[in-house]
Amino acid sequence: MSAAPVRFTSGGRGYDTRNCASVTKEAAMEKLGVIGGMGAEATSYYYDQVVRHTAAACDQEHIDMVVLSKSTMPDRTLAIKTGEHAKLLATMKECAQALESLGCAHIAIPCNTSHYFYDQIQSFTKVPIIHMPRESVRYALAGAVMGECEFDPNLSMPAEPVHKIGIMGTDGTVGAGVYGRECEAAGVEVVYPSEKRQNDVMSLIYDDVKAGREPDMDKFDRVMWEFARSGCDRVILACTELSVLQKYREMPEITLDAMDVLVRESIIRSGAPYRL
Repeated sequence: MSAAPVRFTSGGRGYDTRNCASVTKEAAMEKLGVIGGMGAEATSYYYDQVVRHTAAACDQEHIDMVVLSKSTMPDRTLAIKTGEHAKLLATMKECAQALESLGCAHIAIPCNTSHYFYDQIQSFTKVPIIHMPRESVRYALAGAVMGECEFDPNLSMPAEPVHKIGIMGTDGTVGAGVYGRECEAAGVEVVYPSEKRQNDVMSLIYDDVKAGREPDMDKFDRVMWEFARSGCDRVILACTELSVLQKYREMPEITLDAMDVLVRESIIRSGAPYRL
């Protein structure tokens, strides 16, 4: 005979410790692996967003996740600029294979710049890695904007065609064409900040967010103004550090956060329902 569930009461309300009725969804959901720590706050924000946007009524309806927070991962932009890839790739290989051995069905990497090495990292494991830049461009062309990813990107089209996409990311992401290649493949023009405004982007990322300081939003505004003057239909926040800017300011309507896209794809591919 099974033991009766324990019930805790507070103010006349009872709390049943039994698993919720829909726990049978567990069989349909798959374990998600995450290579994180690039940076630490960005990974924390990603995890928080996955939990927040999973339509779960209890613990058992959330996704099983394995998060490897490798804060000691070599700097991705520096590796691209110097050509010193060996240590970074060795660490990525270690992480990818560890997640595979732990039974993860998909891998998410909440770091845009690291996708410069996507093909090499994918070669280390049989587990599919979600390509954040590719998915972000696909979403942008399908009409997604900040906070509005509740649609089918395979079917939906924006009211007006997207011709130019601005990219706000690290020097590594911009210089290596991580998003440029995806935009070119999709037949859309990519726009990067001027050298002066790119310095603002890097300062936001490294001097403010990564340093644990409150971001100077004047830098962000200057970059966005330049994109607007260039005629951009969409601007992708192509660095996960920039995702945390939402804590301080409502983002312009034409922006799309690559982190939002990664969060949605992570949830859906794991077999869980997504909610706004």
